[in-house]
Amino acid sequence: MALLQRFVFVLLIVVSSQTLQASALEEIPQDHGDNIEQVDQEIQEESLGESKEHHGPAMWSVFPFALLLIMIATGPLFYEHFWHKNYPYVAMALAGIVVVYYLFFLHNHHSPVHALFEYVQFIALLTGLFVASGGIMIIVDKEAKPMTNVIILAVGAVIANVIGTTGASMLLIRPFIRLNRNRIKSYHIIFFIFIVSNVGGSLTPIGDPPLFLGFLKGVPFFWTFTQNLMPWIFAIVLLIVMFYFLDTKNKANYDLEDDAKPATGKVTLRGSRNFIWLALVVGAVFLDPNVFEWVPAINYDGQKFSFVREVIMLLCAFLSYKLADKKALGGNDFSFEPIREVAFIFIGIFGTMMPALELVGNFAQSPEGAAMITHNTLYWGTGLLSGFLDNAPTYVNFLTAGMAADGASINKLADVIGYAEGMFQDSQIELKAISVAAVFFGAMTYIGNGPNFMVKSIAEQVGIKMPSFFGYIIRFSIPFLVPILILVWLVFFAFA
Repeated sequence: MALLQRFVFVLLIVVSSQTLQASALEEIPQDHGDNIEQVDQEIQEESLGESKEHHGPAMWSVFPFALLLIMIATGPLFYEHFWHKNYPYVAMALAGIVVVYYLFFLHNHHSPVHALFEYVQFIALLTGLFVASGGIMIIVDKEAKPMTNVIILAVGAVIANVIGTTGASMLLIRPFIRLNRNRIKSYHIIFFIFIVSNVGGSLTPIGDPPLFLGFLKGVPFFWTFTQNLMPWIFAIVLLIVMFYFLDTKNKANYDLEDDAKPATGKVTLRGSRNFIWLALVVGAVFLDPNVFEWVPAINYDGQKFSFVREVIMLLCAFLSYKLADKKALGGNDFSFEPIREVAFIFIGIFGTMMPALELVGNFAQSPEGAAMITHNTLYWGTGLLSGFLDNAPTYVNFLTAGMAADGASINKLADVIGYAEGMFQDSQIELKAISVAAVFFGAMTYIGNGPNFMVKSIAEQVGIKMPSFFGYIIRFSIPFLVPILILVWLVFFAFA
């Protein structure tokens, strides 16, 4: 149902944009009606490249993205063997269809190249954090009681703001599973995704990719902490309370094994030197050529794209694996399958989501769309799309639309700072709504945020039966997460 609603929403956007075009044609004086084609030809001759670049995608171009979502949802359920064997080819083929359409039919080279750079930045960061943390084995020799689990989740929510949601997830998911191995259920993994992989990382730009993109655009570093702190506390407390009551109903044996020795209560580490590689990956995040001019960059279409930090992250991943404590890797049952799955699935997502994002962005920046923009619509618009698209480009699209509606430009540093500091009407609450929604709603589905899929894959590798794509939404997101998202909106945004 959620997927159907998303598809209908995109259709409405397309219809609206077509209506706008029709209205514009009706406003042309009658005596010029016969010369429309001539005017179009003159415009094309004057600026052919520019006109082609602004030619929007057709309605059908959203179908590959919708098909990919459907296959991600149904593949593991109805054609598991085919899906696990062929998902890389399916994802690349669907992305290829959209990319070819953009390059050779829309003559739009900017969007595919931009999506490629974003994907490389995305996967380099995830790979670096995944491999570096995979060589760190945390041994929690405690009884798997609900309060112990609550402490781990709370710690994860805090450190997600220091090493990112991906780093915190990869560091803690394995000890969390080992601690609960005699009583592990799918709700343990889902609430870990809710708390550590998503909501927890909303206090700093390091915490989650959308906030980092905002920082690179000019949002002050500590703005996210001061503005998002209360929603963070509110949501984390509610999620932890929900988890605690669920976990107290789990009557499985708390002991690790029936004949095991009493727990010592100690927490020990193997492979602690990998924290150095983890720190290097996090530190490399700041080597952005848009912030530091001395950092080498690829200049394309007036924009600077980093490659140095991505090389550093991938090099750290390689060295951290080669030099890792082998017993730590073995104890973590480390393999590259989770990051391989994320890499291919998100090739498909980054490639196919371009039309959907462009249609939403164009409508939001139109006069009719701008008139509808408030902090409430930005909260729900950013949030709902972040659940089904990667939340980083969704954040940027809605930030661009929100600023455009106030007469500001996301490409002007002074405008971004002014928008964050409330120099435009309602701009501070608008940016807060975009920021909170992009991070919180990323927990809605497995594909809302990169760590979600990785945590799911790690859990399945050790034999935990995880819910399907729709099962995740119906059994957990709707009954547990959505009420909190509504409460966050009511408390912090609805009456602001």
